[in-house]
Amino acid sequence: MTSMDNPPEAPAEAAGEPAHPDRDACPRRKTRTLISSGSAFEQHIGYSRAVAVGEWVFVSGTTGFDYGTMSIPDSLVEQTEQCLKNIEFALRQANSSLQDVVRVTYVLPNGAEFDRCWPVLRKHFGEVRPAAMMISAGLADPRMKIEIEVTALRSLP
Repeated sequence: MTSMDNPPEAPAEAAGEPAHPDRDACPRRKTRTLISSGSAFEQHIGYSRAVAVGEWVFVSGTTGFDYGTMSIPDSLVEQTEQCLKNIEFALRQANSSLQDVVRVTYVLPNGAEFDRCWPVLRKHFGEVRPAAMMISAGLADPRMKIEIEVTALRSLP
């Protein structure tokens, strides 16, 4: 018999309160780890560079902005390398790495330029071979030539 054949009973409502736990009491909520890159955008907009939940790490769309020099390279290839450095930094904080990436989304304002960054992507993901998608869309700053979002597995302590 599967759990679908005999689903667990929902908890009874007590004293007229809903059966759902509030967001602070939800056990899954407490296992979230929020990771910041220090970008002002994260604070102003209200998001995290990455969120780790259980064995998963979800990394937000990440650009080639170099937080050490507070600059962004001009070339697509250099921005791609910097994107991956920024992503690797977030993944390391969650006990993960680029080798643990299972899904990646590339966003480029000019999709026709995508092949220029393939050697960099192959260097980092050639053996990993995550599920991938590339879309062409505008980015927040005209200097940005690529944004990369990943989902990865992580080792639990």
